[in-house]
Amino acid sequence: MAGTVLGVGPGVLLIVLVWIVALALCFLLSRAAGAAKFSVVPVFLLALVITLILIFFPRAPETASPVKEVVIVDTFFIGRYVLLACAGVIFLASLFTLLPLHVLEPIYAKPLRTH
Repeated sequence: MAGTVLGVGPGVLLIVLVWIVALALCFLLSRAAGAAKFSVVPVFLLALVITLILIFFPRAPETASPVKEVVIVDTFFIGRYVLLACAGVIFLASLFTLLPLHVLEPIYAKPLRTH
């Protein structure tokens, strides 16, 4: 499936995210003073309602639709080998053009010292 992470769909990831945020808020609000301490209950109930909505009203069907196998076709197959052949011919031609300049370079004799 295209929208999965580690084999888990986006709905499960959303539920996990909702509960992580709810638990973090519950921990933070439980340390608060006064009436703010009791707002842990609505946060917990809101997370529970969101979870129940996501479980009982899914947007995707339970069974996955059959996946059509993708066939990769190389349409530039011949052109790629023509380019490779041209590059090889140019490389060999430049190599044999450079070879006489490097190997057949004239070596001049050093003059003898005469006293």
